[in-house]
Amino acid sequence: MRGIIDRTGGIFLFLVLAAAVLVPASNLLLPPSNPLHVPDYMIPLIGKYLCYALLAVAVDLVWGYCGVLSLGHGAFFALGGYAMGMYLMRQIGPRGVYGNPVLPDFMVFLNYKELPWFWHGFDWFPFAALMVLVVPGVLAFVFGWFAFRSRVTGVYLSIITQAMTFALMLAFFRNDMGFGGNNGLTDFKDILGFSVQASETRLALFVASALALAAGYLICRALVTSKYGKVLVAVRDAESRTRFLGYRVENYKLLAWTLSAMLAGVAGALYVPQVGIINPSEFAPSQSIEMVIWVAVGGRGTLVGAALGALIVNAGKTWFTGVLPEAWLFALGALFVVVTLFLPKGVLGLGSQISERLKKPAAPAAAPAE
Repeated sequence: MRGIIDRTGGIFLFLVLAAAVLVPASNLLLPPSNPLHVPDYMIPLIGKYLCYALLAVAVDLVWGYCGVLSLGHGAFFALGGYAMGMYLMRQIGPRGVYGNPVLPDFMVFLNYKELPWFWHGFDWFPFAALMVLVVPGVLAFVFGWFAFRSRVTGVYLSIITQAMTFALMLAFFRNDMGFGGNNGLTDFKDILGFSVQASETRLALFVASALALAAGYLICRALVTSKYGKVLVAVRDAESRTRFLGYRVENYKLLAWTLSAMLAGVAGALYVPQVGIINPSEFAPSQSIEMVIWVAVGGRGTLVGAALGALIVNAGKTWFTGVLPEAWLFALGALFVVVTLFLPKGVLGLGSQISERLKKPAAPAAAPAE
């Protein structure tokens, strides 16, 4: 473990685990008048940020270490969210607007006569939790199998991933898909028998999000620091040369790609009960592009930087949309340009960038002309 976690990673894990303890303690033990008290509304908001941080770590695994710029990770995130949303919808039972014990309200409204076959089993949490991993993982494996063996790389692969998530968005918007169409899945009541609106449940989901982020980071860190990770970086830097040396490049890419999709699915599954809704807008290509910006802002190829970038950008988004909602997209674009031009290593690499410039010797003065 000592060889896996570096100093930066150790600090990151300490802060995440400390937040998992201190935030609930502040909410439960301190009175609202105390300046350190974390109000109830902040718990799901910070929990959402942690889910985004896990998603950013997943994106950084394939982009920062594998060189695969994915513009479709929103698809894996949304599929994990839909798997959890289906479980939550099945828990409503007769408490829905139409009182049907089996069919969700939107199915009753659309005159469904019976539950679609792909909804069966989602009333059981272990099955839903398995699908959170299996559905994004299978899609990523099938997609990667064909893409990587066809040696599709660079901007072409990025465009294909974007086309994939756009096609899924259009499909999920259709009412006959059986996923709620434009409105998606919402009006959740319970999770594991506990009310999703209860403060205790929200605190538990927050802690689960923090632990998932820590676990996701450790898994990715263990992977990139192993011999496999060294080959993965070689694939990123010189794919043709690595292939010439005898490595099955497509297999290395496929493993990282599939694992990244499964982590994104977990992030989506934890996100849904905290925000209370999942709809096709999560598939929008703009969502996936924003994820790439998170990683670039924090620091590509660092894992910790990706999580930091997700926290910074989404905290800024919350502030901007509350004060100047029409200026957010301009601010996001400006942030990306500034980071690209002046912070190529992201926010996490700012310290090393400054120290390198300070250590750089000054250019010798020109000799005076005779």
